[in-house]
Amino acid sequence: MHISPDSLVLFNFGPFSLNGTILFTWIVMALLTLGSWLVTRRLSTDITLPAWQNLLESIISGIQHELDNVLRKQPRGILPFLGTLFLFIAVSNTLSVIPGFSPPTGSLSTSIALAICVFLATPAYGISQIGFLNYISNYFRPTFLMFPFNIMGELSRTLALAIRLFGNVMSSTMIGAILLVIAPLFLPVFMQLFGLLTGLVQAYIFFILAAVYISAGMEIQQQKS
Repeated sequence: MHISPDSLVLFNFGPFSLNGTILFTWIVMALLTLGSWLVTRRLSTDITLPAWQNLLESIISGIQHELDNVLRKQPRGILPFLGTLFLFIAVSNTLSVIPGFSPPTGSLSTSIALAICVFLATPAYGISQIGFLNYISNYFRPTFLMFPFNIMGELSRTLALAIRLFGNVMSSTMIGAILLVIAPLFLPVFMQLFGLLTGLVQAYIFFILAAVYISAGMEIQQQKS
């Protein structure tokens, strides 16, 4: 039983190694790419849509609806960016019900990488919407003395975003594995279903928090008199 897919080393060649995190990440990316290609290669505009196209459009509509509730202004590319994060995390966590598959989101390195993507996207979208000077000036509000604290706040929420995803996914996987050893008949089935629900919830939470952080970065804070 591996606590993290990082510890599952599959291949070594000098300084290079292939661990479970890399393998399972590429599996998820391959499944997302293949699924997208299969669904979109024959898009239909008829009243009756194929089941997979209907599912894909429902997911995109749901993501767009959530973005409409969080973001007042939606910069170009925000839907593909946040939608991809959500789908990657959701599919990774869903595949954890397959024996032998360890979700890459259960690796701290993957969770940190996803959080860093949000960390870099926040100023990128913020500057594109309100300008460089307006965005930078937010770090000096309400006084210039708050600059280091605002920077620390940015870093701490990025770390919290990574730790939250990593901790919940890893704990769910570990509890399921332990129960499989203790009570191998019925209880693990319910725990797997519960873990599946938890994984989807974690994908949604990560998506919403990322949208909130990006939305905050596009706001111009007013100086208090």
